Amino acid sequence: MAIADITQRPINDDLDRVPDFGRAPSGSDIEANLTGIWETAPGWRGWLSTVDHKTIGLRYIVTAFLFLLIGGIEALIMRVQLAGPDLTLLTPEQYSQLFTMHGVTMIFLYALPILSGFSNYLWPLLLGSRDMAFPRLNALSYWIFLFAGIFMYVSFPLGQAPNAGWFNYVPFSGPIYNTGPNIDVFALGMVLLGISTTVGSVNFVVTLFRMRAPGMTINRVPILVWGTLTASVANLLAIPAISLAFFLLWLDRQFGTHFFDVANDGKPLLWQHLFWIFGHPWVYAIVLPAMGIVSDALPTFCRRPLVGYTAVALATMATMLIGFEVWIHHMFATGLPAVALSIFGAASMVISIPSAVAVFAWIATIWLGRPVFKTPFLFFAGFVILFVIGGMSGVMTAAVPLDWQLNDTYFIVAHLHYVLLGINVFPVVGGIYYWFPKFTGRMMSERIGKWSFWVMFTGFNVGFFPMHLAGLLGMPRRIYTYSSRMGWDGVNMITSVGSFLFALGVLIFLVNVVISLKRGALAGPNPWDAATLEWTTSSPPPAYNFAVIPTVASRHPLWEDRLEEDSGDNRARSNFTEGYLLTKGRETIGTSPIDAKPVAILKMPDDSYTPFFSGLFLSLLFAGLLLHWWSFTAGMAIAGGITLIIWMWPQKALVQRIAAGRGP
Repeated sequence: MAIADITQRPINDDLDRVPDFGRAPSGSDIEANLTGIWETAPGWRGWLSTVDHKTIGLRYIVTAFLFLLIGGIEALIMRVQLAGPDLTLLTPEQYSQLFTMHGVTMIFLYALPILSGFSNYLWPLLLGSRDMAFPRLNALSYWIFLFAGIFMYVSFPLGQAPNAGWFNYVPFSGPIYNTGPNIDVFALGMVLLGISTTVGSVNFVVTLFRMRAPGMTINRVPILVWGTLTASVANLLAIPAISLAFFLLWLDRQFGTHFFDVANDGKPLLWQHLFWIFGHPWVYAIVLPAMGIVSDALPTFCRRPLVGYTAVALATMATMLIGFEVWIHHMFATGLPAVALSIFGAASMVISIPSAVAVFAWIATIWLGRPVFKTPFLFFAGFVILFVIGGMSGVMTAAVPLDWQLNDTYFIVAHLHYVLLGINVFPVVGGIYYWFPKFTGRMMSERIGKWSFWVMFTGFNVGFFPMHLAGLLGMPRRIYTYSSRMGWDGVNMITSVGSFLFALGVLIFLVNVVISLKRGALAGPNPWDAATLEWTTSSPPPAYNFAVIPTVASRHPLWEDRLEEDSGDNRARSNFTEGYLLTKGRETIGTSPIDAKPVAILKMPDDSYTPFFSGLFLSLLFAGLLLHWWSFTAGMAIAGGITLIIWMWPQKALVQRIAAGRGP
């Protein structure tokens, strides 16, 4: 671990272990001391310098949801254009930019960042820690994400937004057919966003293996953690491919290289390989954490643990592993050899097996439990239905001859929206309803919540299911208008009406959020009677999360007594009044990767302005590259280097590792 972010000192039996210390009462000297150590300074200084994972998580959620609203507005404008034949609300170029930015926004600026927000907020609370492994890197990942989104959207009002589709295929996106700055904005913006994703992924991986509560062995972590971990590892492997693709394209456009120029022995198909070897694992990166939300929250409303925890955890990892072996199914129509089509077609069908394991686990949990039909449960149950529909259409397109017929039709658009929108948005909204009491200390309205679900669920299916029919009728993707003689009028009008109905459901949800923030009933620590560690803290949690780092002895620490779980040691029970009381500074417990045995006390960094300025200077550097301001670019590189030196300046404490074999 980096010295600038974390230092370590050994665990001392005489000071750090607190066997008889109960949870500190409100207003106690201990809590006041911890609050003074961990609380962010008020005002704009604290706003810019905070490294609190809860603040960063909420910023991710709010920012990503704003991008969702922007992307939704773009979709509604396109649906007005396509509601009837021969409409001229948009020109072809305007439609291309709108279509591209809608895809970029929903896939890259909303889907994964909002899940990162949930994980940033919840991981330390779920794992019994006081923060993420690298708090300053955590803040940096958010600032780069925000600046990357602004970077790409600044081009929109100037009429220079990306315009070659979110897939950005060459040669149309190359220098010959697309001469403006549109694609350069996309290329540099995606490289910048890739840096944010990579930084965040490293933070999640290290946090899991070093920051769990004592006793939280690897087979006791929540499924949400498994989902985000798997997605993070996949991002570390996939992001380099897409970053390389956009960088090579930028070189082709700016410096006359020929990586994708067929006239000079370049390979246009290379773009598709690099894009989809990233793009298909990315689909699961924005689905698996959402599935984790359902796997952890659904059992609360079924009043029983998740059926098949181990199978679901293994299925999560298997889904991503196979996901790296199916990217060719996006390229079945490109003339690849028959052997490759057969292998990747089979893999595209096999990947449905681990997904089916999770579906059966959710259904069995509902069937064997005693469901309580609260709003979050409705969203999670609706998600299961949409997951099955999207999965079935995915298996259909895995058949090569059928894919040849459906490729580039609206059938694929329907499948894409069921997978990327339905399977992501419904768990996200359900998760917000579920954890809103923890975020804010207030409950959301059940009556308004159920209205929002039924309107969203109805609108979604009315809006997107007819797209399957449009595709079967031959309607191609990426067209901005069509003739009345094609026979697509009816399905397009229904789709447009359903889209606006879905948007109304989202609006009702937002109204519920606003009303509940001001008038919602006070929640208390555990209003849902849930089983996981985040519900042992107050709502919202204190700045330090846990006054005493708890010990864990099962997967369901708050349900142990009623479940009579055997932790392997009949004397061992989860204990929230026995653990480690750390009051010498920003400290938390470091544990072993597999068994979660305490091995060190980790010194966490204080708030700092350096993540904000590092992200700002890096973003300005990319702006200089876009505008060819080479002196400005060099100046931003120097400023960023100085900021990193300040960031990495050693703290007073030295790294001390615990002696081999020494325990707490």
